[in-house]
Amino acid sequence: MTTFQLLLLLIAAGVLYLFFKQLFSGDHPKRGVDFEAKTADEQIGGINRPDKTFSQPKVQLSRIEQLLNMSDEAIEKEDYEEAKKALDSALIVEPDNVDALQKMGYVATKIEDYESAKESYEKLLKLDENDDMAHALLANTFHKLGEEKAAEIHHEKAIKLDETYAPHHFNYANTLYDLGRTKEALVGYTKAYELDTSLEVAKEMIDKLKATHE
Repeated sequence: MTTFQLLLLLIAAGVLYLFFKQLFSGDHPKRGVDFEAKTADEQIGGINRPDKTFSQPKVQLSRIEQLLNMSDEAIEKEDYEEAKKALDSALIVEPDNVDALQKMGYVATKIEDYESAKESYEKLLKLDENDDMAHALLANTFHKLGEEKAAEIHHEKAIKLDETYAPHHFNYANTLYDLGRTKEALVGYTKAYELDTSLEVAKEMIDKLKATHE
């Protein structure tokens, strides 16, 4: 073996020694460690830009969420017709969406489309017959439609489901007052005011009716 061949052999041995030392030392970079995400939805900026920081992917709204947001924006602008269009579309996507039904009832009442409001509240009650607010709102809607017996039934159901909620008593009293049943209305206003003394309009009606019956 010549001196040159011996030199090459020593260099090769040195390179192999350094390689295996690095391999078994645990200091070499491991796949997945340098760019490990901290949360399930984190992602690296781009495969060709390892210097970029992690970024959160933009949350994509579902179609129903988009439509409900559109209705909220329209309601805020008091553009109830536009809100109703968005809610009509939302209820095509999800006919039993509680949020959409509640908003539809409100919007329909605002534009005096009481039949649509009635339909929305009745659907809510099919989903949950113990929804006292749906009973109360349906009662108000029946009163607007002149269906007084149905209105009375749902007012009473709302009160039975939550006897401590002052607006239920107040709303029923309003219906009774409109029907000329002032003594019964006085009882309702009195109960509402006992439960919530911030209802100043209830106190005003109490004073008015007491003066009438004295």
